[in-house]
Amino acid sequence: MSELTVENITDVVLQQMSTTPNARQKEVLGVFVKHLHAAAKEVRLTPSEWLMGIDFLTKVGQKCTDTRQEFILLSDTMGLSALVHLMHDKTAVEHATTTSLLGPFFRENTPRYKAGEQIAKSVKGKEVVLYGRVSDAHGKPLANAEVTVWQTAENGLYDIQYQDDPDVRGIFTTDANGDYLIRTTAPVGYSIPMDGPVGDLVTSQGRHGMRPAHIHFLISSPDYRELVTALYIDGDAHIADDVVFGVAGELVVKIVDHDPACPIQGASSVRYDFSLSKASEADKMSGRVGADPAAITKAAAAAE
Repeated sequence: MSELTVENITDVVLQQMSTTPNARQKEVLGVFVKHLHAAAKEVRLTPSEWLMGIDFLTKVGQKCTDTRQEFILLSDTMGLSALVHLMHDKTAVEHATTTSLLGPFFRENTPRYKAGEQIAKSVKGKEVVLYGRVSDAHGKPLANAEVTVWQTAENGLYDIQYQDDPDVRGIFTTDANGDYLIRTTAPVGYSIPMDGPVGDLVTSQGRHGMRPAHIHFLISSPDYRELVTALYIDGDAHIADDVVFGVAGELVVKIVDHDPACPIQGASSVRYDFSLSKASEADKMSGRVGADPAAITKAAAAAE
């Protein structure tokens, strides 16, 4: 047995991990170990500092529930979710609509609506119509595509944060021409949850914790790559400094008050046409960074 030193410990660990039968697991964890060790050396990490890090990660895990996923929030605020999405976009076989973050507030328990129905149980502010077309990368309309939307209510919160019943979220289906039509309420910018370890970290960095007003979309059609994206409302004060780095210029839209092309006359509206790339072998695995918080905790419980 050789004596461990600062210089050889990384190689010793990697050698012991070399028996990992899963080639991808071996590759990913091997690179993680290399970079973790290199980072610890670069900053000259002390035992007390690493214990602080362990304490922080423990608190992040303890904050996770069926309605809150603090680890996804951590990934988002560190830009890791955005980076993974950007890399995933490069694997598409065709150019299609730019992706954005799924976020920590997606939920599988989402009601289905008919075209033109209102997804907000209470509309006290500005009603907005969302409409447009879903097509393939070459402009061919995609009939019967599923269009799932979710957003904050007028209180700046997602339903999952204040009630059990779904609100301001829904699943729609495109018609024979690939068109979708949704009635909702104008989204508002909001702060990420700041009452947990991720919020404490963001505050310690002197960051504001704000997200610009946006509406999430998850669009799918057989044989096509699932699209996870969002539309961001132009004019929001935090378009340029979103705390989770989710904004892309292509996804910034204006709410138009008098659009003659809007299917529901007299309503304020946003028109946006989405395009989907053909699916490849790589798309058989989910391209999402995130999931319904309840699904994550159930999967963890089942694995125990």
